[in-house]
Amino acid sequence: MHFHRTGILFVISAPSGAGKTTLCTALRQKPDFVYSVSCTTRPPRAGEIEGEDYYFLSHDDFSQRIATHAFLEYAEVHGNYYGSLKEPVLEHLRRGVDVLIDIDTRGAAAIRDNNDSIIQEALADVFIMPLDIEELRRRLERRGTEDTQQVEIRLTNAVREMECWRDYRYTIISGSMEENIEKFRAIMRAERYLSRRFSLIPCQSPEKNYLTAKNAENAENRLRNKKS
Repeated sequence: MHFHRTGILFVISAPSGAGKTTLCTALRQKPDFVYSVSCTTRPPRAGEIEGEDYYFLSHDDFSQRIATHAFLEYAEVHGNYYGSLKEPVLEHLRRGVDVLIDIDTRGAAAIRDNNDSIIQEALADVFIMPLDIEELRRRLERRGTEDTQQVEIRLTNAVREMECWRDYRYTIISGSMEENIEKFRAIMRAERYLSRRFSLIPCQSPEKNYLTAKNAENAENRLRNKKS
């Protein structure tokens, strides 16, 4: 017999500016998981690559995928749609491959509510909690991708998102990038050792292996005798 571990679905959420994207980028430098690339209707930012950062879809294309239930979860965030494709995630989990999804709190809630037993067994969700709102403000302003009004909108949304931290199995208080990586890696290690994630797969006994080989040999000999 041998052990088989099922895949783990690591879901990570955080308010804008809390360091989630930086953490995911760092984790992907030494991947021992598959990163689920989300779809979005928002325009690409400078340096973003199709198929690596996001799949950039038109609103019509995104709507068609919603209609065919292609998404594990989807949501409208800051005027744009984001969603995670369902079938690639399920395929990896069935094969015992871990998957990391970077989504907002509404997307995480949708995954928790998913009725698929594979998803429910695999789920390990993590929230990155910033130290305070002012630190978020400083990070958003340094990023320089939003104007003052957009920053205020993101901060308002951040307060709402931070209220969801108790819904997650794990919470990381955001520190330096190195600290966040180590904390997240510790969670990954713990989840991978959970007994319930393992199952015993029976192997054939040596006697059965011998009989199987012997039967194959006898069949080959009979075929050879017929030809002769």
